[in-house]
This record gives sequence, C-alpha cells and structure tokens, in this order.
Amino acid sequence: MFKKILLNYILGYVRIRAEGLFIERFINICINKKIFLWKTRREKSTILYANVSIKEFRRLREVSKKTKSIVNIKAKKGLPFILHKYRKRKIFFLLLLTVFAMLAISSNYIWNIEIKGDIAIPHEEIIRSLEEEGLRIGIRKSGLDKNEVIRGIRLNRDDIAWIGINIRGTNAIVEIREVVRAPEIVREDEYCHIVADRSGMITKINVRNGTANVQVGDIVREGDILVTRNN
Repeated sequence: MFKKILLNYILGYVRIRAEGLFIERFINICINKKIFLWKTRREKSTILYANVSIKEFRRLREVSKKTKSIVNIKAKKGLPFILHKYRKRKIFFLLLLTVFAMLAISSNYIWNIEIKGDIAIPHEEIIRSLEEEGLRIGIRKSGLDKNEVIRGIRLNRDDIAWIGINIRGTNAIVEIREVVRAPEIVREDEYCHIVADRSGMITKINVRNGTANVQVGDIVREGDILVTRNN
C-alpha cells in the first residue's frame, strides 16, 4: 500500500469530500470498482473525506450518480501540483527531472504480483513460496531468474502441476495449475462401516450385509456408525 500511495504522490492526487445519504454504498462501489481511497474519514453518517488519485477521481462521477452523492475537491496534492505552483522557478526543472528519474528507476522493478488460475491454494501461501524462491515485491527485473523460480516451486510443492511467470511492465503475472489428485480406489470385495455424513433421524433402514446399530426413529449425529461391517 505504501508503494501505491508513493506512486499517487508522484502522479498527483486530490482530497475529496463526498456527501450523500448513501455514503456506505458509495464506499462499497469504490471497493468493487477497485478505486483506491486512503486516509478516509467519516463525518456524521453522510459525509466522507478521502484521498484519491487524479486518474481514479474521474471514475467517481459514475459512482456519485449511482449513489446520488455530491463530490467536491477540497485540496490538490502531489508533485504535479507542486511543480505547477513553482513552474516559473529553477527548482521546477530540478523537480521535473527528479520525477522522471524516479519513474524510470521504478519501472525496472517488480511492484505487483498477480496470481491467476482456478486453484484452492490460498494466494498468500503461493506468494510466500514465490518469495522463498526469489520472486518478491521490489526485486529488480534484471535480477529475476524466472526459470529458477519455476524450478524451485515445482521441486518444493507437490500440489502445483504447472506454473508460468510473465513480466508485464512492473507486474509479475503468475499462472498456476493445481494438481488433480486421483480419488482413492476402494476395492469392491472389501467391506467397511457405514457412517452418517450428517445429523438427522433414521426414517428407513435395509441392511443386507453387516450389523445395524440403529433403528427407524433413532436420532444420529455426523460421524455415528450406522452399520458395522462383518469381518
């Protein structure tokens, strides 16, 4: 989050005041549309103060219409506005060069890791594994060996069948396919207990093999053995 705020400071942001009867919905729509708000402060239940980037401020027009809210700019902040204020001074050119230098330097690093794939493995767990193999936020792109990271993940995790890494700008796109484990094979000539998979009442029972432990009308809980196998 700090890096995102720093980038917004470089590119410029505004302090807004949003007022309306549906401020909670206003915030939820911003979250759903991935409009980044920070330093938020509520006043009563109808007023919200927050910072938002210049680029994403334009998208608030649609949100304000949906929630019937009034959005005003209270302050303009960040380097673009500072440069504009001092544009007639020599320091303006120095600051301008500094901004371009910072942008040029930051473009050589990875600032975001995106996980793609329909997997059950928690993304936080995958991020930790990637960090252990050398792919982490802030690493220089030229110092990243994608093949080495992929090899390490495949060797150390048996739940990942395939992994690919693509670098797009300052983003690392990690695509993953999870291992599809074969179901446990039960031999047809082997007998086992019949166990309740949920709680309830027995309404009918017909046992052909084994010994019934319950009768019609009995209340059972999940995990109770209903029929015992015969050895």
